[in-house]
Amino acid sequence: MFRNSNEAETVAAGHVLFQEGEPGAVMFAIADGLVELTHGGAVIEKIGAGGIIGEMALVDEAPRSATATAATETRVVKVDRDHFMYLVQEHPTFALQVMSVMAERLRKAND
Repeated sequence: MFRNSNEAETVAAGHVLFQEGEPGAVMFAIADGLVELTHGGAVIEKIGAGGIIGEMALVDEAPRSATATAATETRVVKVDRDHFMYLVQEHPTFALQVMSVMAERLRKAND
């Protein structure tokens, strides 16, 4: 859905998309590249093209639970709350995909 987006922005390897503990207002769809999620300095997940990160920021207003850093040059699409709501209304399966990602991450965190 986001791979060919005109709104994609390229960030260099090492660029921090968001920091653990800061407030969040957007999620990111990864169009190309690789992003590392870290918690307390430890890598907890690597997300590549087609993945999403920061989705919890659109569901609640709690601080970010992890830091997201581009591991390679990466193309990302920022999705704010308005865009998210539009996608959920126009593409209901998008909401299911986001919930699936959240459920999978929760299961991994509980293991």
